[in-house]
Amino acid sequence: MFGGYQPSFEQQRMQALVEQKQMKDFMRLYSTLVSRCFDDCVHDFNSKVLSENETSCVNKCTLKFMKMNERIGQRFAEENQKLMEEQAKQSR
Repeated sequence: MFGGYQPSFEQQRMQALVEQKQMKDFMRLYSTLVSRCFDDCVHDFNSKVLSENETSCVNKCTLKFMKMNERIGQRFAEENQKLMEEQAKQSR
């Protein structure tokens, strides 16, 4: 560890829980993305490859979904920052 620092068992446990939640959140996001884009874009099951239109649709859907989630994350961070500033003002 850095400078002889060793996290306590409780800190290690909390870190493991955070990592587990992050993985679940990522898997939920990925599953939602796949399901939504597949349902919206893939309509023909006569070929084992996607058509040009399906491929384009999936690419656009994925990009749109990721941008939406990025924006939601930004807004959450902005609102969280405002909340922290308000709490700091109130505690003075």
